[in-house]
Amino acid sequence: MDRTNDVRRALAAGDPVVGAGASTFAPEVVETYGALGLDFVWLDFEHDGPAPQNARLLNDLSRAADCAGTELLVRLPSEDPHLVRKALDAGARNVLIPRVETAEQVRTAAAATRFRHDGAPGERGVAQARVTTWGSDDEGYVDEEDEQVALGTMVESAAAVENLDDILDVPALSFCFVGPADLSVSLGHPNERDHPEVRETVADVEARVAESDVALAGIANSPAAVADARDSGYDLLRIGGDLAVLRSALGDRVDAVREAL
Repeated sequence: MDRTNDVRRALAAGDPVVGAGASTFAPEVVETYGALGLDFVWLDFEHDGPAPQNARLLNDLSRAADCAGTELLVRLPSEDPHLVRKALDAGARNVLIPRVETAEQVRTAAAATRFRHDGAPGERGVAQARVTTWGSDDEGYVDEEDEQVALGTMVESAAAVENLDDILDVPALSFCFVGPADLSVSLGHPNERDHPEVRETVADVEARVAESDVALAGIANSPAAVADARDSGYDLLRIGGDLAVLRSALGDRVDAVREAL
């Protein structure tokens, strides 16, 4: 299988990448996103969907992504190395770790993504899984995977902000995703994203990530918001999701039909 991770390659070059969420976890949606030209498909195993240990589902979603020429971006429930390896062995190349508050958590996840990590052996296991075409290409993937996998971390708590500089210094960290909703909760202003303290904290995170070698990631749900995000240094953007689009498009249609009837 082709292991080139276009998301990691674009981020390393400073080029923007955009994707959308697939809350249905349907291979058909993944293929459709690829056909639309999206760079990645966001799969949220933290808040939604099936168990992240479901290798059969991950394999099917990974196949769909390969067929459609897009990448999976898998948000896992934690930095548990078992979960990290499971996603990578199914063929995903981009993993995002939520609820991170310390550099040690990131190091744990980073080691699980690498055969060689920070000058020492990593914690990635050699698997006869989809990533090796069921054992047909063991040597090739051991040589190539470390250069293709992209690891991301969420910054969504006051503790993560306090420890951000140490987090950004972890080798193998590719992108840092700002989560203003959960950050507002941690700061004592639940869902008040426009609260001055929340806005100032987000701006602080943006500035510190921009000064690092780590790409800045976040959410922007309109062309105007995307333009603003790019001006603020964002390189990876999630621009919506299947269920939100369904609610919006079909909701307007239902209202119009009801009025016509």
